[in-house]
Amino acid sequence: MPLAARLRRFRAGAIAAALACGLGVAAVTFTQNASAAAWPSATGLVKVGATTNVTGTFDGGLKRYFGIGDGGQSESQDPMFKLADGATLRNVIIGAPAGDGVHCSGSCTLVNVWWEDVGEDAATFKGGTSARYTVDGGGAKSASDKVFQHNGGGTLTVRNFQVSDFGKLYRSCGNCKTQYKRAVVLQNITVTAPGKSLAGINTNYGDTAKFSGITIVGDSKKKISICDRFTGNNTGAEPPKTGSGADGKNCLFSASDITYK
Repeated sequence: MPLAARLRRFRAGAIAAALACGLGVAAVTFTQNASAAAWPSATGLVKVGATTNVTGTFDGGLKRYFGIGDGGQSESQDPMFKLADGATLRNVIIGAPAGDGVHCSGSCTLVNVWWEDVGEDAATFKGGTSARYTVDGGGAKSASDKVFQHNGGGTLTVRNFQVSDFGKLYRSCGNCKTQYKRAVVLQNITVTAPGKSLAGINTNYGDTAKFSGITIVGDSKKKISICDRFTGNNTGAEPPKTGSGADGKNCLFSASDITYK
């Protein structure tokens, strides 16, 4: 069988498997050519006036949810979804306005979640030291500041994700009243300029950021910083930036982990 035909058969089988698992076609990401999955079309519209609290699993069926907040940068806005410890949110398109996006009170899993117009933050992670958060599939657009805000402790893994027109993809809170050692793992991420930085971490608290399979599109001058290092505090002051780039200790990547297109 010709190679093209074999690839078509493989892709069809992978999509069928994803649909059977309830992930949706948009969740299928093929790392062979590092191409991002197509943004999904909404299957319906759901306007909400209050936060949806999630325990267990919430499957949105790829409907567009909107209606919280004003779409601005106010940190006092309510989230669109608030996930209890261990909860899963899947197959959701978050439109605008979306308030403060998604809040995870503890460990959580976000599967095939798409933010069309990030307001304050796409998602904020608030669990304790042992919390584990996973973002698998999906994407975010138009984040003038942060996409993922890590205020609690634990480890966030973001994989098979795409982001465009953003400030920071990930930020470990630089001035929260309670500080933690935090870790982020970014795997198979497609980044489309413009953007400022992929990760900002606090070295004085022992934060780490690990990168692999990063593809950056439209940034021929390499203006997007891969990893920025800060000295965090718990006083609310603006944390000073102390450096950027791989250092083998806190910012963990090599040239082979980053591809420019």
